Amino acid sequence: MAQTPSSMLALGTRAPEFSLPDTTGQHWSLYPEATDRPVLVMFLCNHCPYVIHIRNALAALTREFQEKGIVIVGINANDAVHYPADSPEKMVEEKALAGYVFPYLFDETQQVALAYQAACTPDFFLFDREHHLVYRGQFDDSRPKNGQPVTGADLRAALEAVVNDQPQTQEQIPSLGCNIKWKAGNEPRY
Repeated sequence: MAQTPSSMLALGTRAPEFSLPDTTGQHWSLYPEATDRPVLVMFLCNHCPYVIHIRNALAALTREFQEKGIVIVGINANDAVHYPADSPEKMVEEKALAGYVFPYLFDETQQVALAYQAACTPDFFLFDREHHLVYRGQFDDSRPKNGQPVTGADLRAALEAVVNDQPQTQEQIPSLGCNIKWKAGNEPRY
């Protein structure tokens, strides 16, 4: 299992706009969906052991914070031709299996992943009400087979701070997971 850390996009970066299809084929756009609301953009995939390791806790945490007004969206940017387990059809199955209630979008061109400088799955990007990046980092300290409980503590603290208009910690630990499966020619240079 190769480990790839987040690229740690600069705090304060404005959320890049995007419009992508969800698992029903409908397009979901950052604007107007998230206008004047905090937004959590997560890069996920169906087969990554790191995502599978946290998915139950992630599903519960995202349900909780959607109810508190956070706009939450998951994006799969993996090359589905070479990794068919990440195809849009398999995304429908994964969404149901995991219990995700957020839109799960497919970034076929990988241009959104490149705009966000996403590097791994899972990779989390939390933006405030003005859509400036305030958190990019890990879900928690748990990794497959490291014995640490899955709590979502780091992401929870960041979400709570956004909901309560409090400052974020500047000590943010990169997420760690499987690298995004890039199409030939799309490999990032960040």
